[in-house]
Amino acid sequence: MELISTTRRLIEKVSALRYDQKTVGLVPTMGYLHEGHRSLLLRSVAENDITIMTLFVNPTQFGANEDLSTYPRDLERDLELARHAGVDIVFAPDNDQMYPDGSATWVEVDSPITTVLCGASRPGHFRGVTTIVTKLFGLVMPRRAYFGEKDFQQLAIIRRMTADLFLPIEIIGCPIVRESDGLAMSSRNSYLNPIQRRKGLYLSRAIAHAQELVRQGERNAHALRTALVDILPDDPEMRIDYIECVDTLTLQPLETLTCSCRLILAVYVDTTRLIDNAPLTIPTTETKE
Repeated sequence: MELISTTRRLIEKVSALRYDQKTVGLVPTMGYLHEGHRSLLLRSVAENDITIMTLFVNPTQFGANEDLSTYPRDLERDLELARHAGVDIVFAPDNDQMYPDGSATWVEVDSPITTVLCGASRPGHFRGVTTIVTKLFGLVMPRRAYFGEKDFQQLAIIRRMTADLFLPIEIIGCPIVRESDGLAMSSRNSYLNPIQRRKGLYLSRAIAHAQELVRQGERNAHALRTALVDILPDDPEMRIDYIECVDTLTLQPLETLTCSCRLILAVYVDTTRLIDNAPLTIPTTETKE
């Protein structure tokens, strides 16, 4: 496995791979890897000749009061996990490599899918995401790029951007990987102490409760949301950012659940913001009536 830290060296390496007609899979990460990241890496390794993983904590997707300075980092541990997963190249640049002096170009998806959910809570966040992902796409020129479904809105926005810019890249969403107790794996879980971590289980339990209500026949999105708010523990350390039933493609809130529906939620546990999501399955026989 080769570790590359400069854009110049990465461009040279990618040019040689393209000359050799190698298929390249890209897995962009911000590091502090967990089993969710490993699942993306393993899939890329299985589906491509070469897998390139990027490690870059992108400053432009963090807001003024967010956790850029404290975001967890462990390069040696990340490299070891990548090596065992079969990664061929790790690109770990510093800020000056990705945003050299004079950088003045932004990539922004001007669509309702960027202004709801996390887009409403974190203004400017997705502009930072789409800008850095476009830069990485330009450097690596992958055949396929892999993203986790835990960041479902991000995945939808990257798919929209890739289609709009006619980029010849297949965007592959991979399932959420969970801890044994149901907590969705996230680098930010490391912020939680044991008591806070147990509180974080509210998200997966809320999803399970919603799925059960849907199985019982609930189709009103407002009623479903109210039921989930009502089961939130009476705890001043917990705060709901949003709980929404949205259309899977447009991410717009629904009044009545449809066959294309996803529950998406974000909850603060103290200062740690946790996100999760899952499909809400409506029987196909019902949707045809």
